[in-house]
Amino acid sequence: MAAVLALAGVLCLFLYAVPHTGQYVQVEVDGTVVEVLPLDRDCEKIITTADGGENRLVIHQGTAAITEANCPDKICVGHAPISRSGESVICLPHRLTVSVVKDGGDSEIDIAG
Repeated sequence: MAAVLALAGVLCLFLYAVPHTGQYVQVEVDGTVVEVLPLDRDCEKIITTADGGENRLVIHQGTAAITEANCPDKICVGHAPISRSGESVICLPHRLTVSVVKDGGDSEIDIAG
């Protein structure tokens, strides 16, 4: 029992103490990648969806956040900034997903400069 607890403690330490910072932010609308942005360059983008939805994505000091949206509930605006690979902010009304990924992938979308 002690060995299992020790192993679990080491695993938790590894998962939370070792940074798993992603390098890019991938923006998807309706499941389609529309933009891949480097997380190490500060920028602001307005993401407009086909239904007239607008979300302001701000990348600042290695984190990404939705700071404004015209959706009714604005849950995406209240989400904490993301920076670790695998983290996402989702706006369901606009079918928008912003995710931190390790690399830009082989997408046909150009990585913005």
